[in-house]
Amino acid sequence: MCFFDLPMVSKTELRHYRIFRKRLIELGFIMIQESVYVRTLPNRSQLSKYEEQLKRVTPENGLVELMYVSEKQFEERRFLTGEKSPQEVVIGNNKMVII
Repeated sequence: MCFFDLPMVSKTELRHYRIFRKRLIELGFIMIQESVYVRTLPNRSQLSKYEEQLKRVTPENGLVELMYVSEKQFEERRFLTGEKSPQEVVIGNNKMVII
């Protein structure tokens, strides 16, 4: 899971935000809430690969956090209000989705 809060006041900050968000999507992350993106990985060795790629585009200002949870932990989360995003419903537990 990737959580981020990036400043978007100046044009430069907005540009850095767009680059970061675009890279998240290119790496296969899907948005489950505004500024909260998730991606499943087949094993722990893949974690460092994605972390390094995100570090390259992470802006200096703001806050970016990664949290690693198992698929089982993620599936056991509770919704107090709302429901799964449409992307989560379509993807579900499938590692590959053909569109």
